[in-house]
Amino acid sequence: MTAFKGAFKGERPHHRPHADPLSALRTPDDPPWDVYLTGTVFLDIIFTGLDSAPVRGTESWARGMGSSPGGVANMATALARLGLRTSLAAAFGDDHYGEYCWDALERGEGIDLSTSRTVPGWHSPVTVSMAYEGERTMVSHGHAAPAEESAPECPPPARAAIASLAPGVRAPWIAQAARKGTRIFGDVGWDETGAWDLAGLPDLAHCEAFLPNAEEAMRYTRADCPRAAARALTEHVPVAVVTLGAEGAYAVDGRTGETAEVPAIAVEALDPTGAGDVFVAGFVTGTLADWPLADRLAFAGLTAALSVQEFGGSLSAPGWSEIAAWWRRVRSLDVQDPAALRRYAFLEDFLPEGPVAPWPLRRAVPTIGFRRSA
Repeated sequence: MTAFKGAFKGERPHHRPHADPLSALRTPDDPPWDVYLTGTVFLDIIFTGLDSAPVRGTESWARGMGSSPGGVANMATALARLGLRTSLAAAFGDDHYGEYCWDALERGEGIDLSTSRTVPGWHSPVTVSMAYEGERTMVSHGHAAPAEESAPECPPPARAAIASLAPGVRAPWIAQAARKGTRIFGDVGWDETGAWDLAGLPDLAHCEAFLPNAEEAMRYTRADCPRAAARALTEHVPVAVVTLGAEGAYAVDGRTGETAEVPAIAVEALDPTGAGDVFVAGFVTGTLADWPLADRLAFAGLTAALSVQEFGGSLSAPGWSEIAAWWRRVRSLDVQDPAALRRYAFLEDFLPEGPVAPWPLRRAVPTIGFRRSA
């Protein structure tokens, strides 16, 4: 684990992106969107400032509370804040929660929702998250959207798409997007069936990269260590990225034989919600920017590390201003390890110049129930 002295804490810059990591690569013939994704949007309500886990039969008071779009919105927000033109297809309830989530994503984050839809009579899924001792406990409620409200059969043209793979499920839009030249990045959740069979992930064949965690990778490949699992996965997908928790991440490009391993950055973790989504967003950003494999891993790990220092999922996704403030802070101290600094020197070409806007101190505040201003 890489430990930077004086890791950035306290007042932070505004999260809106001030940099376009793809500016040098853009042409008039580019597709309209950098990344397309689809999934379920939740309303996340986050209670913070809990000293311990709630105890049965008692009432716990939290010192803070926030609300934000969650679920697939965590990934969409992370991508948009890193400067990628992001398009999201999702169902939204026709209740106040759905209206709030739509407004927060479209107007607040600049995410394209032209392929999303409001479903009459369907209420928004909700997750209540309680953060304490660096961990979280969540309670969710919701009903699946009507079948006719699934992802569009013809996704919009995009440089990349992020697909959540599920055992035994084939999503037709993934193959269609891949045939159009969209680069597919696949992540995966825990296999509740217990089969752990790569053949049960039919859409993996359309992916350029697969990003499981260490436990998932070892179970799918029957390997005895995550690095061996990553190498084994390249028999099924060109690029395998395995996250190693506190040890960082390891990746293999089966097309070139290139490998990379980057240690995690030591930070004080307040809430891990959405950190995996932020990691994927960072890796996709670096890939589309055509960075070397090790730089992509380092950037993904950095953005994830910054996110766990704040509460909430999409609330905590960092943008270029946060990254710039972190870089300026760690470079300003004379006691830093020069090798650690060199690992992130590539950021210099992308960080915004000039002063960084102050971060609003009251970030995770209640947002549901306030009247709209006239």
